[in-house]
Amino acid sequence: MKPTQYFLLISLLSNALFAQKLPINNYSIVDKKALQIPDSLTKSTESLARYFSNSFQTDKDKSRAIFIWIASTIEYDIANMFALNFYEKKENKIAKPLKTKKGICENYAQLFTDICEKVGIKSFVIEGYTKQNGFADYIPHAWSAALIDSTWFLFDPTWGSGYVNNGKFIKKINNEYYKSNPSTLIKSHMPFDYLWQFLNYPITNQEFLEGKIQQNQNKQFFSFKDSLLTYQKLNHQEQLISAAERIEKNGIKNSLIFDRLQHLKLEIETEKQNKSINLYNSAIIDYNESIRLLNEFINYRNKQFNPKKTDLEIQSMLDSVSTKVTEAKNKVNSVTSNDANILNMIKQFTKSIEDVSKQTNEQQDWLKMYFSKSKSGRKSMFYKVTWFGIPLN
Repeated sequence: MKPTQYFLLISLLSNALFAQKLPINNYSIVDKKALQIPDSLTKSTESLARYFSNSFQTDKDKSRAIFIWIASTIEYDIANMFALNFYEKKENKIAKPLKTKKGICENYAQLFTDICEKVGIKSFVIEGYTKQNGFADYIPHAWSAALIDSTWFLFDPTWGSGYVNNGKFIKKINNEYYKSNPSTLIKSHMPFDYLWQFLNYPITNQEFLEGKIQQNQNKQFFSFKDSLLTYQKLNHQEQLISAAERIEKNGIKNSLIFDRLQHLKLEIETEKQNKSINLYNSAIIDYNESIRLLNEFINYRNKQFNPKKTDLEIQSMLDSVSTKVTEAKNKVNSVTSNDANILNMIKQFTKSIEDVSKQTNEQQDWLKMYFSKSKSGRKSMFYKVTWFGIPLN
């Protein structure tokens, strides 16, 4: 029995060793070349992009090179892992990991997306939260999406770079988070805005938390491709508003979603206020310009239109005043606010615009009569006119 048992044990070990072959790295050639980039070219995303563009031909290889360089080079910054700030300037998010070779998820994602964009690959940073071992994490997360050969894939260079164990970062490349299928990554990664799931039957937050991530075709079809095209045509404020609507629609099921939605609404309100302020200031500029042009016309009229201009040129002088008055009026009418002081300022300013408009119309009427007269009749029309108005500060 012993020899037989010995022979059986050897056979099992042989089979086990045969079955545990190391997986082939299909990216080894690209990875090796990507990591050979000279250090002098890693100081900016522009120089990194040039190297990857010159070294690789296809978008697939370029995206792999970008992913492996970031995942291999940037170390997870454990000391600042809770310092996620979605509102930090994009430039700062990129500069930090390039300078220190450390970063958190938003640095990894922003770096990946920025280099992708610079090599000609459409890419977005995605904000959301994750689930590990059946439990939702208590800090938000950021990853990326990129369009490769007309198909959207997801990339998480943070999770692809390694993991944290006992308060230490362990560097280990995980290719599961390179070029992931959206229907697969949804198991662990949930965007705040379901547009970035890249699924035609988006998963709700409740379903995600319960692990129900199978595509349910009984739901209403959501064409994420068409919605994404529409989203890209919107201005920034419209993008914020549409995102907030989708976030709310998908269910506020934890504090991370609630906080993100509140910040988004605050950003929308701030954008509205800034837009109103910019419109008001621009209206003042137009108003002041209208006064300058009107006084220029009055001064020229007081000189009995000397030096000589053609009738068309004289009419153009006054028409330019009317144009500026109309622009000022349209802009101030577009200003929205609930603040009583601002509303009172708008009311007073509107009256000032109407005053210069009235004066301009009087000059237009005079000029129309002037053009209708003979040369001698024109001379009899001249008399001194005082300047109009004082520009606003």
